[in-house]
Amino acid sequence: MNNSITTIAFDADDTLWINEPYFQQAEQQFCSLLEDYLPQHSVSQELFKTEMQNLELYGYGVKGFMLCMVETVCRVSNNMASLNLINKTIEIGHELLQKPIELLDGVHETLENLKGKYRLIVATKGDLLDQERKLKNSGLQDYFHHIEIMSDKKESDYQKLLKHLDCQPENFLMLGNSIKSDVLPVLEIGGFAAHIPYHVTWSHEQYEKNLEHKRFMEFKSIKDVLEYV
Repeated sequence: MNNSITTIAFDADDTLWINEPYFQQAEQQFCSLLEDYLPQHSVSQELFKTEMQNLELYGYGVKGFMLCMVETVCRVSNNMASLNLINKTIEIGHELLQKPIELLDGVHETLENLKGKYRLIVATKGDLLDQERKLKNSGLQDYFHHIEIMSDKKESDYQKLLKHLDCQPENFLMLGNSIKSDVLPVLEIGGFAAHIPYHVTWSHEQYEKNLEHKRFMEFKSIKDVLEYV
């Protein structure tokens, strides 16, 4: 057990609820729209390239994804795509914004056990309106002392969060499905971090190296935190 932890932060997408499978489904629909121009796997590569080029401009989330899809349509089609194709692309984004919230196994049970014993936080990336909507529809809001929707998850972003919370790094534990976003920056500033793998991970968030660190844990499930704190 770790008796120094007073604040536990949770990533949202693919940690509290399903997210990436919806994005992958939307991408498959999008790639099939452009089959007349390129094979689906090539469209997927072009879309990813567009996303990476625009990440600093658009940030993370569905709206940036939608803009990248539209831009990819224009580039792949040499600006010859019909307005109907653009409209279908936008419809894919609208459907993505309206997906139901499906909580992952053990989330309610874990939060119920931790509530009142620790200060519980949501620390997630993404579009502000979309993440606020998902949190509201999740029914989880009352568990959390603070909700931080971040434009990115770098060391400086976590330092800003801890300063706002008046929390020392050695009293902070972050749980999430991304080594890159939820673990490495937190370890760098002196906090504790636990990786909870999800079976689907966006290419940009994948991390292939073995990680060993005295403040790092690998959990099989969100419920494992109950045995750690």
